[in-house]
Amino acid sequence: MSTLALAVRDSSTMLRRNLLHARRYPSLTLNLLLTPIMLLLLFVYIFGDAMSAGLGDGGGDRSAYIAYIVPGLLLMTIGSTTIGTAVSVSNDMTEGIVARFRTMAIHRGSVLIGHVLGSVLQSVASVVLVGAVGVAIGFRPTDATALEWLAAFGLLVLFTLALTWIAVGMGLVSPNAEAASNNAMPLILLPLLSSAFVPVDGMPGWFQPIAEYQPFTPAIETLRGLLLGTEVGHNGWLAVAWCLGLAVLGYFWSAARFTRDPR
Repeated sequence: MSTLALAVRDSSTMLRRNLLHARRYPSLTLNLLLTPIMLLLLFVYIFGDAMSAGLGDGGGDRSAYIAYIVPGLLLMTIGSTTIGTAVSVSNDMTEGIVARFRTMAIHRGSVLIGHVLGSVLQSVASVVLVGAVGVAIGFRPTDATALEWLAAFGLLVLFTLALTWIAVGMGLVSPNAEAASNNAMPLILLPLLSSAFVPVDGMPGWFQPIAEYQPFTPAIETLRGLLLGTEVGHNGWLAVAWCLGLAVLGYFWSAARFTRDPR
């Protein structure tokens, strides 16, 4: 069997293993998924009218704020879901299963690839669920064309892949699952410091460059532009650059750590 065929076979086996784990122990995924859903309902129904006053010319209403917040919550959902990946990788590294895999005739990288593919599938499913909740409460991206929907989906998958590789690296360097969860917390905190909930120009002047050029804001603004017809500007290429940069960084970091980690 060729090296490529061996890698594909073993990666699919590891993917199936991780999906079975997610099915048997859904509590972690559900707990992480509840955070963006609760924030969506909280900000729409409790703060929606007040928050919409800060949009545009101040004449918005709750429906305008629903359109504004849903793209940000979709990206936040990805960050939340990938925390589970860091915890899962840390568990594998500390509970001895990876040490056993190292003694078996399997493709070495398939362990990480299985985690990454499983996380991407779970994140996409989570985004669909949060998006369905958004549609149920009034989110209507009716102006998006089929090509824009395809581009939006591609951006979500690319962003998921980038954050997943970073989460895998965090899981590999963590001594236990609790530390992995704490190390990955920036993936859910960064959206709170982006344009997910309020426009960047409504933030303090000294903080605006931080909020504008961190990874989440360009992706959120690009997603808004694709689904709602707002101006994308420089955010499109900036979002892609962040995704590719984080994915490459996370991949090489994870590969180097996995190769030399003796646990």
